[in-house]
Amino acid sequence: MAHREPVAPGPALSLRGLAKAFAGKPAVRGVSLDVPAGSFFGLVGPNGAGKTTTLSMATGLVRPDAGRAGVLGVDVWERPLEAKRLLGILPDGVRLFDRLTGEQLITYSGLLHGLERGTVAERTAELLAAFGLTADARTLVVDYSAGMAKKAALAAALVHAPRVVVLDEPFESVDPVSAANIRSILAGLVASGGTVVVSSHAMDLVQRMCDHVAVVADGRILAAGTVEEVRGGRSLEERFVELVGGQGPAEGLTWLRA
Repeated sequence: MAHREPVAPGPALSLRGLAKAFAGKPAVRGVSLDVPAGSFFGLVGPNGAGKTTTLSMATGLVRPDAGRAGVLGVDVWERPLEAKRLLGILPDGVRLFDRLTGEQLITYSGLLHGLERGTVAERTAELLAAFGLTADARTLVVDYSAGMAKKAALAAALVHAPRVVVLDEPFESVDPVSAANIRSILAGLVASGGTVVVSSHAMDLVQRMCDHVAVVADGRILAAGTVEEVRGGRSLEERFVELVGGQGPAEGLTWLRA
């Protein structure tokens, strides 16, 4: 694990009034949120809640219609290069340079971040081993399974030792053994002073993995705080359903029953 400087005071991510509409339809409606530095933070919400758009605005991938986003005190849109040096990002549905091998993809990411070639080579080999990709290091990413491609993309997001890692659905398409390994790597990053933000539909996973959580629906934050505070003595899934609503009636579909 790379040495990290002491965490700066204040939140790892600070969002203030972020708003975005697509074709006149609001996707995010004035989201304000602080992600504590050194936390393992979960962002949960139903499909179409605005999670991906919020994270994209927070990390400089989508320009907001209104509002501000900061990473460890650095404004994402006023000082984008400085902010992105602090960030490791795995967007949802990321398009990779899939005509590179896994080894080349991670190497390319490291060189883009300005690391020395020798450092990149060492870190690339370590990341390939950590994610179980060493045997496929020289296989083209286009020939990877969905889970392998996600692991390669995550490795590329970590190669420059970011202070804040933002991962949109990092466990989707990943097998249980690989998911456990990824959780261990991310937990180690947090233990060393880093911050991890994940969006996920898996409430049980977030409840076990994260220490802070925010519930998003209809482009708004419905609840945020420690996992214990948000779930209020119930399971996170029960609290989520209560906050979001929309659970359909169990009646009907009698033709499905024996």
